[in-house]
Amino acid sequence: MSQLIDVVMPEQHEGTRATVLRWCRNVGERVTQNEPLVELETDKVTVEIPAPASGELVDILKAPNDAVEPNAVLARLRIGATTEASKANAPSASAPTRRRETELREAPLSPAVRRLLAEHGLQPAQIAGSGRDGRITAQDILRHVESRTTGTARTSSTAASTIAPAPTRAPPPARGPQAQSPAASAGSRKVPHSAIRRRIAEHMAASVATAPHVTTLFEADLTNVVRHRERHAAEFEGRGAKLTLTAYFVAASARAIEAVPEANATFHPDHLEIHGDANIGVGTALGNEGLIVPVLHRAQTLDLFGISHRLGELVAQARVGRLAPEAVRGGTFTISNHGVSGSILAAPIVINQPQVAILGVGKLERRVVVREVDGEDVIRVRPMCYVTLTIDHRALDAFQANAFLAALVRTLEEWPAD
Repeated sequence: MSQLIDVVMPEQHEGTRATVLRWCRNVGERVTQNEPLVELETDKVTVEIPAPASGELVDILKAPNDAVEPNAVLARLRIGATTEASKANAPSASAPTRRRETELREAPLSPAVRRLLAEHGLQPAQIAGSGRDGRITAQDILRHVESRTTGTARTSSTAASTIAPAPTRAPPPARGPQAQSPAASAGSRKVPHSAIRRRIAEHMAASVATAPHVTTLFEADLTNVVRHRERHAAEFEGRGAKLTLTAYFVAASARAIEAVPEANATFHPDHLEIHGDANIGVGTALGNEGLIVPVLHRAQTLDLFGISHRLGELVAQARVGRLAPEAVRGGTFTISNHGVSGSILAAPIVINQPQVAILGVGKLERRVVVREVDGEDVIRVRPMCYVTLTIDHRALDAFQANAFLAALVRTLEEWPAD
């Protein structure tokens, strides 16, 4: 006897809605239990839904780009009796062993795996599969990518810049009555929003409409931080963590939250919920796809190495689209390090609701400053950056925002250089 069972979108996946990206199997094909069956994109992560049982895929109810919600039926499987079509397609007992090994190696590649292989210029033979029957999973590729040394990437980047051709001078524009404006023939095109872009738009508009945004601005002297990083970056890398300036800002934010716990809170109409753990999210750009905010949970319990190591894992996973749902849940405070792309100042940075504050970090620049030395004003050149705190004015006032930034700047400027 055969039996039909539903393939259902689980409730535990991040977000309340998702969009079908692609199916890993076609109607009529056999599937194996726990094999990736369909790939979904939520507002924060891409997830693979495995087959709940072994059988034949007999019906696909949600097509690519369809929106789905938790508990929605995505497809139906027939389990139990083996279909005649499946028997006909099954490999014969006399097939060569090498052909069977190739099938196990290549056929089960999910779309997510194929995409990651293409993005990173990898071949399946380069990856040690940890899935069933040696199948390659997205996590296998992620581990392989993370194992690559930063030195190789740096060398490749330098070589590319060396051989890049010099820009050529554009020809002068046409003049006279025959000259035409480029806009006359350029036309326009429609680019459908991805699920992430749609959710970002909704979330940002709701945040601005809900919370009155106020921004305060301080300046931080990172002399001691830069010296400490220069002395310890190689040691951290030898232990498997890249020491970035962002790690220092995460550590300093955790200290500032201890001084002003109201910045680590959620506003409710009748009370302010102050969170015990500093679950600090770090905005991570995904190019034209938007951004995502992986969360370092309980950051107040991590030392600088722990922050660096976890931050490196999260950012690497985010940029290859393989963050686990739990990695983007539960954030209580957010850092937007917009300076990494050259921005000196951004304000206001939209608050990541339901949080009540977001830290902005500008570009590190060497600037001329005046310092007092032995009672006299002297001119010095120091590594400086602007830091902002945008607050939900329902929950915090300027006094608390300034106190937070004062604690943050003090932590950075008094960082032990050794």
